[in-house]
Amino acid sequence: MENVNFHHALKIREDLCIGCSHCMNVCPTEAIRVKNGKSVLFGDRCVDCGECFRVCPVSAIIIDHDDFNYIFDYKYRVALVPAVFTGQFPEDISLRQIYSVIMDIGFTHVYEVENGVDILSDAINETAANHPEKKPLISSFCPAIVRLIQVKFPALVENIMLLKPPLDISALHIRRELVSKGIPEEETGIFYVTPCAAKIAAIKDPVGELSSAITGVINMDILFNKVYKQVKQRNIQSCTLPIGRKLSKKATCWSLTNGEAPYIKGRSLAIDEIKNVIDFLERLENEEVSDIDFLELRACDESCAGGVLTISNRFLTAERLRNHSEDLPEQEYQHPDATSSILENKEFLMQHIDIGEIKPRSMMKLDENMAEAMKKMEKVNRIMQLLPMVDCGICGAPSCQALAQDIAQGDANINHCIFIQKILEQKGELSLDDSVKIMQEIWGFGKTNKYRDLKGI
Repeated sequence: MENVNFHHALKIREDLCIGCSHCMNVCPTEAIRVKNGKSVLFGDRCVDCGECFRVCPVSAIIIDHDDFNYIFDYKYRVALVPAVFTGQFPEDISLRQIYSVIMDIGFTHVYEVENGVDILSDAINETAANHPEKKPLISSFCPAIVRLIQVKFPALVENIMLLKPPLDISALHIRRELVSKGIPEEETGIFYVTPCAAKIAAIKDPVGELSSAITGVINMDILFNKVYKQVKQRNIQSCTLPIGRKLSKKATCWSLTNGEAPYIKGRSLAIDEIKNVIDFLERLENEEVSDIDFLELRACDESCAGGVLTISNRFLTAERLRNHSEDLPEQEYQHPDATSSILENKEFLMQHIDIGEIKPRSMMKLDENMAEAMKKMEKVNRIMQLLPMVDCGICGAPSCQALAQDIAQGDANINHCIFIQKILEQKGELSLDDSVKIMQEIWGFGKTNKYRDLKGI
């Protein structure tokens, strides 16, 4: 059901990369190395959280997405818009203006992602009641967290709830809705406006499913700039485009931190920012934490409001959405002339809300053969005793443990460690020229060449 390798939305442009190691140092799963002066991504470790994208000083890390013109391959073009997209805009720009411009630039329909929330929250509570052994039940909302658990905490994979997130529920609904109006399914393209890289990866390579109901992905920063520019140029004060429904208070804030947890029965916790999540999951795995029924885990600070493809300050976006939700009803408001509510499709959606098994894909697995894996682990332990454990990163790996694993896998050499190099030089077992060559293999000729003649300094 799943590909052998993860699809990744994050790409490193070698022509722009300067090998500064900023990305390597912030990666929470140690998925990046520096080789020959360029960053290299280890795909089996990457969870597409986008932390590397945030810190790259030369924009050498990009987030792959579908070309905007791809939408015109379809007669009916649906923009699947999350609440955090509208939360990016200043208060003086209305939802009506935003949706009007989205349709003017090419979409035929606009639909809010969070329409699926009311159905999902019922399904979560039902799952929790039917599977009390899965404590804590972990939300499947954030795809970066799902992948993080797969690769770094494989023992907790069984705790992930096997339910579609609101994004997929809404996509299923809108497809069914358009088909019921006589629109051929092959003529409909559904395009999600994403705040992050992880959701692109999840759509292109869904976990627990063969394919996604979503046709393509548009990066949020690109669509925001298109819409904001036109709103300002046209200076629209009002718009005749009707908005047929309003999200409920719950749905509007679902994608923010603590948006999901309050609606789940029992003791629920909401934790955001991937390093905080890792710290908590380590405690959970070590059985330092107990008696929790549900975990809302999000990779970004302030959840989707802090996604790497958002434009506005995450705290301002969250404030706007929470303020806006105060004026909204507890349940979805339906205008008499609007298309059918998603709740009218509840029975159908509940029948299709489950996803398949989520499999562990441990990044710590050294070999598929258990005997070979044990030998490599013993080698890692021996190497670790020789390394200085300072995690300086000069070897091109983010930590001494990462270097030890690379050596055991044949991807690095013990003399890549600068401390080992100096010891070998003192013993006469490694020449200065050999040390320079090793550094060139890691950091590239350009960085090392400029230090060859230091006599005049």
